[in-house]
Amino acid sequence: MTISFETLIDFGLAIGESPVWDTTRNVLWFVDIVAPSIHWLDPKTRKSAAYAMPSAVGSLAFAQDGRLVAALRSGIHLFDPARETLDFLVHPEPDRTTNRLNDGRIGPDGCFWVGSMHDAIPRAASGALYRITPTGACERVIDGLKVSNGLAWSPDARTMYHADSRASSNAGEIRAFDFDARSGRLGRARSFAVLTEKDGLPDGAAVDVNGLYWSAGVTAGCINRFSPDGVLVDSMTLPVSAPTMPCFGGPDGKTVFVTSLATDRSGSAETGTVIAFRTETTGVSEAVFGNMRDDAGSCAAEPRRAREAEQ
Repeated sequence: MTISFETLIDFGLAIGESPVWDTTRNVLWFVDIVAPSIHWLDPKTRKSAAYAMPSAVGSLAFAQDGRLVAALRSGIHLFDPARETLDFLVHPEPDRTTNRLNDGRIGPDGCFWVGSMHDAIPRAASGALYRITPTGACERVIDGLKVSNGLAWSPDARTMYHADSRASSNAGEIRAFDFDARSGRLGRARSFAVLTEKDGLPDGAAVDVNGLYWSAGVTAGCINRFSPDGVLVDSMTLPVSAPTMPCFGGPDGKTVFVTSLATDRSGSAETGTVIAFRTETTGVSEAVFGNMRDDAGSCAAEPRRAREAEQ
């Protein structure tokens, strides 16, 4: 099958990340980590807007009342696009000043799961993964990470996927954890996949309704798709050298959006961007902060309003 790729923005990103599809307003949200800024984009009209952030913004997710959860270097905030305000919730690691927050996502338990990374090279294992409740309670779940990434959950909510993009000097590792959606507790862990730079170090990820785990191969210009038992199904070459994260969206849920970062890996300077392509499947629904998934593969019926800021 021939895949047609489309570039959706006419401006460059330094580190494009964390694409999430808003089913209510039919827009894509994403961040530029180091700009730092939060963006929305209407893929149909190409209209877009950017909101400047006070510090590096690693990821975002949906909250109640049209707000977004934003993981800034200064901590977790609730961002209201309509009023352009940030309300501080909690800082998971104020004592780890060399870190910044990175990949984050709402889990089936309704909590915001977010990881951190050592923000210098060479990477030190000072990063961690945190579970944040809507009241701001914070629990450190995994420690000793270099670059926390790749969060996603299986359609039945019984498995959580998580990656350390720089688990070793020459490879990243994805692990799969047994997951209890009621308590938000992790169970047995197993190594799911180990990927070298040539394979594509594991960055952001998504899971489709068939249970395939789609991992952005940030160092190889590809998306690696794995079966639920960790078998590499295929590796899809992309027209960007450094893809950072895929997500499913569009009116029918069958468009894959992919963010990327600026790089010269191909031998020439390449800016970060957002691309899209059509697929035959849909993704697991994005959850809302504070809403526990009410059954396997779906989320409680809470509106995800992403109101456009007043022009």
